[in-house]
Amino acid sequence: MIERPMESFTRKTSTLNQSTLINYPHSHKKTNNTTLHYYYIMAEIHTNGNSISSLTTPKIHFTKLFINGQFVDSVSGKTFETIDPRTEEKIADIAEGDKDDVDLAVEAARAAFDHGPWPRMSGSERGRIMMKFVDLVEQHLDEIAALDALDVGKVLSQGKTREVPFGISVLRYYAGAADKIYGKTLKLANQLQGYTLYEPIGVVGHIIPWNFPVGMFLFKVGPSMAAGCTMVVKPAEQSPLSALYCAHLAKLAGVPDGVINVVTGYGTTAGAAISSHMDIDCVSFTGSSEVGRLIMQAAATSNLKSVSLELGGKSPLIVFDDVDVDSAVNLALMGGFANKGEFCVCSSRIFVQEGIYDEFVTKIARNSKGLTVGDPFEPSTVQGPQADKAQYEKVLSYIEHGKRQGATLLTGGNPCREKGYYIEPTIFTDVKDDMLIATDEIFGPVMCVIKFKTIEEAIARANSTRYGLAAGIVTKDLNIANTVSRSIRAGIVWINCYLAFDADCPYGGYKMSGFGREFGMEALYKYLQVKSVVTPVHNSPWL
Repeated sequence: MIERPMESFTRKTSTLNQSTLINYPHSHKKTNNTTLHYYYIMAEIHTNGNSISSLTTPKIHFTKLFINGQFVDSVSGKTFETIDPRTEEKIADIAEGDKDDVDLAVEAARAAFDHGPWPRMSGSERGRIMMKFVDLVEQHLDEIAALDALDVGKVLSQGKTREVPFGISVLRYYAGAADKIYGKTLKLANQLQGYTLYEPIGVVGHIIPWNFPVGMFLFKVGPSMAAGCTMVVKPAEQSPLSALYCAHLAKLAGVPDGVINVVTGYGTTAGAAISSHMDIDCVSFTGSSEVGRLIMQAAATSNLKSVSLELGGKSPLIVFDDVDVDSAVNLALMGGFANKGEFCVCSSRIFVQEGIYDEFVTKIARNSKGLTVGDPFEPSTVQGPQADKAQYEKVLSYIEHGKRQGATLLTGGNPCREKGYYIEPTIFTDVKDDMLIATDEIFGPVMCVIKFKTIEEAIARANSTRYGLAAGIVTKDLNIANTVSRSIRAGIVWINCYLAFDADCPYGGYKMSGFGREFGMEALYKYLQVKSVVTPVHNSPWL
């Protein structure tokens, strides 16, 4: 267990505000602000004064499938265990849905779409019900955050101040967008007039990951609800609890039966059934590139349903030698170790210009030792356990690969605590671009610090990856910021900040990081279809 003071880490968290062209914004606390920034500024979390120690392990209320507005057992009667990563012990037995249960959920969603009120409501009516849903999630924020802390080891303070509030702001954003879906009037060349309609795509299958369970649930459910779709949600088998709780809140808010259905189970059974189902019109998936490929194949061989994929990443953070080193170190630690490294946009490759490289390495090694790894329910904890045993073992195996392939282990690299899936924050130097720790998405607290000389070298090496999800640039020079941001092949580039998500800012990948976008109106439009309506115009004085 790492239990060292945070003083070295917190010393200069605000320096970038003073020394760079583009300010490093602070997070907003009000959940009704859609510009709430989803940052893991660890010093703020450590000292924010929130009293969370009084919140005990939450009671588990919902363990069954949620289909057509009811909690029901699986058809097979099977269950699976969800495991507490702190203790490696069972939390609860969860209903194990498979193809038969997916069929029932899709049947309910299809009936709700074809014959129910949800797609036929005005946008403002849908928005009012969604706002009630928002309010209920906000009222139960503490319990929802605690469920994810219990299920996958997410730090409770971060869930309460970051993930759940941001998810609420996104849901509120789409509640407000529900009545702002407009078509166009078309001026056609012949004696015709036309217009376009945006219509809901139909039944949507959402397959969500375990690293941000409630956040991803709200990110995906929000825009598809606003569009007028109905849906079947499959949470990851590691993290079913918060999705079931949110389904219950949606029912209380007045969301009609069949609009939201939640089938818990395994990806190889329930997830595969959603991907290949002939009566699902669209699949939205967040997870690994390998599984994303399987989903595309299933969609192609079934009914050619549309697919949106937000997949893996190996994101670079490029630090130029004109910056304040202490601030850049803090930014790198925040970007690289956020959410235990279980974050597709983690800055796992830190490129540092040679003029400040040695100082940067010395300071990041020192400061990383000040990060408290421990029980996610403890107020002092910055990093909790990895989500499950498989992920824990995968991260440790990559650490061994790094050592075996010749990288220098600067700090960390070991399991910590006698029980639970805890790993020290780990930093490697002397990393070559073809090493596994530099090419593969590890999805854990493992960072590579790499020296570079020129802008051209930094761009080439940052782009030398099969992924293209995110990137960061730290510099005072506007010309460098503009040149590099336009040269990096990634879906989002942060300049002098990191993890700067916003409900109105589209986010998604290039290359093998997928396609389609979360957030903004772009996310709403992927759940809509464009219909053109054309009529002749006779004897018009003009066309």
